[in-house]
Amino acid sequence: MTTYNDGDERNGPGEGDERDGRDGDLWATVDRLRAWLDAHNERPSQEALLLRVLKLSEEVGEVAEAVIGAVGQNPRKGVSHTWQDVESELCDVIVTALVALGTLTPDAHATLSAHVAKVAERSLGPA
Repeated sequence: MTTYNDGDERNGPGEGDERDGRDGDLWATVDRLRAWLDAHNERPSQEALLLRVLKLSEEVGEVAEAVIGAVGQNPRKGVSHTWQDVESELCDVIVTALVALGTLTPDAHATLSAHVAKVAERSLGPA
């Protein structure tokens, strides 16, 4: 179990989370979201890709807004968000990034898995 900043104890990555086996569901959902966006896109494919990548900046800004609100940094607004809001906004960043990656490459799952493995080896050393 991992203790998070909110004091809650939950399974962390690789700690027996029952969702571990549902990775395929995640990618199937990402593919459906990408297909839905594609079906409603009236822009050239390169422009659509650029806009999906730029959407990440918007989502990251919403994370920043939620963090500022969670700590009450703005005296005019006070505490306007919770750490659960921050979690939700981080999830929006992840989903947006996965959709953008899926737009860029037909095998986003393999691309991400290979990249995470490289980052882990660089940071943690060989497995």
